[in-house]
Amino acid sequence: MPPRINPPNRRLRPILAVLAITLVSGCSSNPVDAPPPTIAPAQAAVSPPVTARPDGEMRPLAAPAQAALVDPATGALVVLEGDDGSRVSVFGRDGDPRTVPLPGPASALVGDGDGWVFASTRGGYHRIDVAAGTVDTVVLDGRGDTDFTAIARRADGRLVLGTADGAVLTLGGDNAVDAELKIFARVDALVTQGDTAVVLDRAQTSVTALSEDGDNAAQALRAGEGATTMAADSMSRVLVADTRGQGLLVYTVDPLILRQQYPVRDAPYGLTGSATLVWVSQTASNTVVGYDLATGIPVEKVRYRTVQQPNSLAFDESSGTLYVVSGSGAGVQVIADAAKGGR
Repeated sequence: MPPRINPPNRRLRPILAVLAITLVSGCSSNPVDAPPPTIAPAQAAVSPPVTARPDGEMRPLAAPAQAALVDPATGALVVLEGDDGSRVSVFGRDGDPRTVPLPGPASALVGDGDGWVFASTRGGYHRIDVAAGTVDTVVLDGRGDTDFTAIARRADGRLVLGTADGAVLTLGGDNAVDAELKIFARVDALVTQGDTAVVLDRAQTSVTALSEDGDNAAQALRAGEGATTMAADSMSRVLVADTRGQGLLVYTVDPLILRQQYPVRDAPYGLTGSATLVWVSQTASNTVVGYDLATGIPVEKVRYRTVQQPNSLAFDESSGTLYVVSGSGAGVQVIADAAKGGR
């Protein structure tokens, strides 16, 4: 049976503060209620051709990747593929990938850590059984025409979805919307730490932490000069790539605070975290770097040559394997014992 989304938690946590989003060209009297002017969203660099063999091993990829994650229950790498995200490929640790066609195009992935992956799609989300390779689609009540662009899962099991027109929906069941907040230009990425959802809006280059009930912005901060991607790690941090500003931004939530800001050249884009290192890809140079954040200032520990267009990263904590997945279809790079220098 598919997993059920836990019923909503009715306890409302007080909002600690509302921080104004720093604007690009001015200030609003209430920027959370009135979104600021937008800028042209930043993008990954168009990577140059690979001139040296990428480190680690390579596996073929049938089409450009849009997103990737590791499912801890099966140890599989799950890749959302195709220009429209029309299928997922499941890479087992010791075999060829299995292709799972999706009933409709998808935009983002999140897993529950227990063998299920959810992919946002128009009208709702696909629910994928990683081991069985089966899919069913859940259409949200009254949202059949909504273009969902992002998805995350809270610690309490509730899914959070973002839309192309700037709304965040917190579900109270498989297909029931319990809360909605519409203050963004577009929801480009969602992550969670505990029951706190965090929103990345590229056009506002902002990150916003939501209240636990999902219908208010608890805090909001400017995110560099042109933030593009976001990831949550196991150390309670939220990582953001400031691609235009050439940097790595590290936040904590509850309240949302920028803890570290560190220069990363060559159009940083792909992100993933592990218990020991934070991984950032440099799309202008086909490189991935592992940083140790333990001292409060990121310290480079390892650096690898990558596949062309290293847009998506995923890390398998149980095996220490780093996956670098190409946004141009050039393949999946597998770097074993990545934190130790690879092999």
